[in-house]
Amino acid sequence: MADFQDERNSPTELEKSGLNVQKVLNADFDDPNIDRDDAIVGILEDDSPYPEVRSAVANTDDPSIPCNSFRAWVLGISWAILIAGLNQFFFFRYPAVNISNIAAQLLCFPVGRAWAKVVPNVRIFGVKMNPGPFSIKEHVLVTIMATVGGPGAYATDIIAVQRVYYGQTYSFVYQWMVVMSTQLIGFSIGGILRRFLVQPPSMIWPANLVTCALFNTLHSQTYAGMGTRGGISRERFFFYAWMCGLLWYLLPGYLFQALSFFSWVCWIAPDNIVVNQMFGYVSGMGMSLVTFDWAQIAYIGSPLATPWWAEANVAAGFIVFFWLAVPTLYYTNTWYSQYMPISSRTSYDNTGAAYNITRITNSDASLNLTAYQEYSPLFLSTTFAMAYGLSFASITATLTHAFLFFRKQVWVQSKRSMHEQPDIHARLMSKYRQVPEWWYMIVFLSMFVIGVISIELWHTEFPVWAFVLALTISFFYVIPIGMIQAITNQQVGLNVITELIVGYALPGRPIAMMMFKTWGYITMYQALTFASDFKLGHYMKIPPRTMFWGQVVATAIAGTVQLGVQAWMFTNIPDMCSASQKDGFICPSTEVFGTASFIWGVVGPQRQFSSGQVYNGLVYFFLIGALCPLAAWLISLKWPNSFIRYVNFPVVFSGMGAIPPASALNYVPWAIVGFIFQYIIRRRYFSWWTKYNYVLSAAMDSGLAISIILIFFCLQYPKSGTIGSNTVQTWWGNTVFTATADGQYTPLLTLRKGSTFGPTTW
Repeated sequence: MADFQDERNSPTELEKSGLNVQKVLNADFDDPNIDRDDAIVGILEDDSPYPEVRSAVANTDDPSIPCNSFRAWVLGISWAILIAGLNQFFFFRYPAVNISNIAAQLLCFPVGRAWAKVVPNVRIFGVKMNPGPFSIKEHVLVTIMATVGGPGAYATDIIAVQRVYYGQTYSFVYQWMVVMSTQLIGFSIGGILRRFLVQPPSMIWPANLVTCALFNTLHSQTYAGMGTRGGISRERFFFYAWMCGLLWYLLPGYLFQALSFFSWVCWIAPDNIVVNQMFGYVSGMGMSLVTFDWAQIAYIGSPLATPWWAEANVAAGFIVFFWLAVPTLYYTNTWYSQYMPISSRTSYDNTGAAYNITRITNSDASLNLTAYQEYSPLFLSTTFAMAYGLSFASITATLTHAFLFFRKQVWVQSKRSMHEQPDIHARLMSKYRQVPEWWYMIVFLSMFVIGVISIELWHTEFPVWAFVLALTISFFYVIPIGMIQAITNQQVGLNVITELIVGYALPGRPIAMMMFKTWGYITMYQALTFASDFKLGHYMKIPPRTMFWGQVVATAIAGTVQLGVQAWMFTNIPDMCSASQKDGFICPSTEVFGTASFIWGVVGPQRQFSSGQVYNGLVYFFLIGALCPLAAWLISLKWPNSFIRYVNFPVVFSGMGAIPPASALNYVPWAIVGFIFQYIIRRRYFSWWTKYNYVLSAAMDSGLAISIILIFFCLQYPKSGTIGSNTVQTWWGNTVFTATADGQYTPLLTLRKGSTFGPTTW
């Protein structure tokens, strides 16, 4: 640090020289996260120019702290096996429980501390069994290895759908190849593009700041960015908030669920359909505004982690498209919408019933066109249709926005090495041996070959050219979507556009549709997940080569364990994935994935979005998405310091990407809490915000995660969920929100028996 001390200037000298903060940072684009005064403070302290980063990440490093230890590897591999196996086992059950990343982060900590106290300090074959106290770097490595496969490999759903819906039970070798290829191709792309998504200081990855704050709190780290505010320590604050969050969730999560679905207006007028549609939380627009359940508030991500300007973009998009456009479309009966609930995740037929896909498919799962024409076109609720339109807009808006606003940043970063980054964290990390790019290329090429073998040697109807196209789409979008996510904490999804493309390119091939979607969308998703992990390692100063091997080994082990658990379940659990399975293993996610394969791979997008079809108008969202960032860019040229610099149309359009299954319940309270903490408290009580904001977010998230696990294993899993079935589960506080028009998904118009709605021909 002494080398950088000599180059410091006083604020007065900086102001006199007219130095522009953007030039100091070399961000090469107008970054809405930058505040001039805050940035100068960070630069003078040889710290990050972002106060969010300074408050959660130390600007120092001690390379002697143990990281790549025998203990870290044993614990990392053990937790990777345990968490991947448990999450895969309960993935097929309803209700399910998921050991989240932050829960894993907490669970690893006491085990590491116990190892330090119990295991003798001896060497075996020259390797230290106990290198001393459980270090923060070991904890980070163990957590990354434990969580790299925690959410479950997306491709395991392909295997399950093939088995359940298409009668295809291929060998374990095929399954392993598909899973490894989809997981590790994303890893290799994330590694190759880390100079764009990880090394620049402007790529802050807000969600990682909560994780960093928790690591530093657990290990009692102190650093300048925490500020000098008095009061209780971060550690004590975390414990109090964590305990409150853990105990409180027992109310909205089990004992008094109306606190979660707090649609109080609907309780006053339970049979008024319009009131329920506007104020309801289950199938309504969520104008009741309030929930007391952190699980609902943080469903789309912690509001304490996302910058307020990004939250404001999401909130504005929600108000315009869901509180204004959706009711307008619904109450004018556009798309025959009044015969369906205003908001639902289900597809419908022309009688208002759930669409019965089995009525239009042959025994080989191909489309029976005659049966389709005799049955019904497929209809969507207004919010579901709007979600498709916004997804279309986000795809073109992302490309336009990236070209107009990020092109200089991408060009500069393509030529800049790690030690040239104008950031203390990059300079500290440049001291470690970097991972050569050819390591990632070897992973990419080997996984590409494995992918080709899996689709060619087994009957998938998925041609190699489509495989290459899927990877091309994914690779093309990684940088623009990754930059947007790193700045805003919002990710643009490729799931709908990949389904649309493959539906037109390979009609009538549901297996190929699932594979195209997985390699086209999940490759990008995995690349950004690994890029986020790279940034976490960057912040916590984990040696890059240790990170590389930890991620590769843990991914391979976790994917293999998940496939093994899944194979065992289908072999040993009777009636697996049946609606009547006695232990609740009804496979809800597999059902949704299978239904999507029918809708997009069998029915096809041409029967929904082509000219003359019901939802053809939604394709104009592609044009809207392309033009909106252009308008914002032109305005910013004329008025560069106006509010337009905070308008990000990819975020406006993609912010509602979680709908469905998310609803207004997950957006409105999220925006309100974000406004309170990220705008009001941050502006008025900055020292409190600096010290406690990210710690509070970590405490609430982790308290909730542990509480969900305890409730599930203590109250829901035993006796097949019948505990309290005649008492707690049926009292007013757990049923009032279901006994309303909102809870019953009541449409505005009801058909007479035997009647239908919609077009007469399709």
